[in-house]
Amino acid sequence: MRVVIQRVSSASVTIYGEVKSSIGAGLLILLGVGDEDDEADIDYLVKKTAALRIFNDEEGVMNRSVMDTGGDVIVVSQFTLMAATKKGNRPSYVEAAGHEKAIPMYEEFCRRLSAAIGKPVGTGEFGADMKVALVNDGPVTICIDSKNK
Repeated sequence: MRVVIQRVSSASVTIYGEVKSSIGAGLLILLGVGDEDDEADIDYLVKKTAALRIFNDEEGVMNRSVMDTGGDVIVVSQFTLMAATKKGNRPSYVEAAGHEKAIPMYEEFCRRLSAAIGKPVGTGEFGADMKVALVNDGPVTICIDSKNK
């Protein structure tokens, strides 16, 4: 399971011209689910994401988490994060989980992250053509792969 975490001033997800989710300051998380992922991958990434200290404290040092700041979160499913690019120029997605596995894993990640931060998590729509807008704050972008602990 892979996440790309972006510290944002604002972010939104629009589907078919309608805003599905929008937030102010917080995190925009892109989530890719692999065929080999399980509950342990969800646990690891939820704990890591919720506690990740990438927000500035009073002295301008990145020392606070989204839980500390009360920031908002949007999680967007993105199977392309599982792309294998070693051979040729066309990415392979054979490592990405199919819908039957990826959807429940995505939904469970969102549920657990919401519980961890103590507030609802905005979402996209699995498999939809989404337009994601964001103002990356910093910029701060962190990539985490649960298989690289």
